[in-house]
Amino acid sequence: MTADASARRFPWPVVLFDLDGTLVDTASDIAASVNRLLVELGHPPVDEATVRSWIGDGAGQLVGQALRHAGDGRDVATVMPRFLEHYRDCLLLDPALYPGVERTLQALQADGVRMAVCTNKPVPFVAPLLDAMGITPYFEAVLGAGELPERKPDPAPLLHLADRFDVPIASCLMVGDSSADAGAAIAAGAPLVMVGYGYRRSFDLHGCGALAVIDRFEQLLELR
Repeated sequence: MTADASARRFPWPVVLFDLDGTLVDTASDIAASVNRLLVELGHPPVDEATVRSWIGDGAGQLVGQALRHAGDGRDVATVMPRFLEHYRDCLLLDPALYPGVERTLQALQADGVRMAVCTNKPVPFVAPLLDAMGITPYFEAVLGAGELPERKPDPAPLLHLADRFDVPIASCLMVGDSSADAGAAIAAGAPLVMVGYGYRRSFDLHGCGALAVIDRFEQLLELR
């Protein structure tokens, strides 16, 4: 064991974080972009709670859910470019860090923990959001949808990051809020912590095999 490892209080040397619903509440901005698309296509807008129930599996699934809800038979691929334009315009309308996120990231960094973001958000939108929230410097790596052929719940993004950090996947704690996060961690063999405040939809957080389900982000620091 290295001196750095023996001095570290946190049990895992690497933590991989989901973004939307875990670090940042982006639901209102995502809802705004979905509703701009729906109105453009001739459909009424939907409430934010409904859109929250669609978040978690990437932009394609989100748009597909919106089209099905509206009874619109268009192929997702045909409307995706317009959705991405609306999403770009709405990206920074009103995002907010969840309480305790920055303090916890500071504490983990001070403890020598290395951190990365592993998200199904399309790559062009990840860095601007992290920059706007002021948390970019905490992460050594950021992996968004489109950088690999696979996305969560496929284990490939987590395994890719473990290789990048040159550590076993069992040394990488995955922290997320959705079935995609849980599925990726379980398939990869990574330890998993779920947050209870995100966009879980009907997913059973307590029955997915997570080490813990936390209701406050700072509770990460209590894990042993």
